[in-house]
Amino acid sequence: MTHHATDPLLARLAGLGVDAPAGLLDRVAARWLRVPGPVGDVTVAFTDQGIAYVREDHDGFAAAFHDRFSRPLLPAARPPAGLVTALRTGRAATLALDLRDLTPFQRDVLQAARAIPRGEVRPYAWIAARIGRPTAVRAVGTALAGNPVPLLVPCHRVIRSDGATGEYVFGAEAKERLLAAEGVDLDRLRALAGSRVFYLASDTTGIVCFPTCHNARRITPAHRHGFRTLPQARAAGYRPCRSCRPAA
Repeated sequence: MTHHATDPLLARLAGLGVDAPAGLLDRVAARWLRVPGPVGDVTVAFTDQGIAYVREDHDGFAAAFHDRFSRPLLPAARPPAGLVTALRTGRAATLALDLRDLTPFQRDVLQAARAIPRGEVRPYAWIAARIGRPTAVRAVGTALAGNPVPLLVPCHRVIRSDGATGEYVFGAEAKERLLAAEGVDLDRLRALAGSRVFYLASDTTGIVCFPTCHNARRITPAHRHGFRTLPQARAAGYRPCRSCRPAA
């Protein structure tokens, strides 16, 4: 990765007659390195604000980063604190991200996706409803497809309402592997969707959940009831789970 060597901005900084102020370079340039990820090594770029870009491709990474962010890249000596652990565990809620180049809508979509716990999934429509744009389901899909920091913002945990996993920046197979590794039973989800069941309720708690919610997974078969829509569950006397928030 040699893109930084010819970057005109870095060349001008190197030609300054005096030393640049401390920290200026890190405010202008991003750093990159290769680290282990849950589905193979990934290349990561980060700034002084946080992680900015994560992709599998190594050879084309610098050009893709520069085309998207117009920032020069320099090699990093070490990964930011917490990055490797976040990639390994799938828990990145406290990791600093640099999402300044996104639109407010895109940031809202990614922040909503970031709230989905490991081992659970939500439909695209849930994201749209949660950010107050219930008719913007297609736009939500587009924003997730352009997620600059996949794995750290877990867009792989957003799937189609029919149980199909949908598209993913690292490919559909990688998305299914990630979800399976996190404990999501995709076959069960597809079977439920095939029966037009998208919500599960417990007659002992009176709560209705998304099927992958940790509360739903504790419902025993004798007390489990399936519903196609949330209004049907409400009409039957069930209230939405406060954990998975099916009512967004």
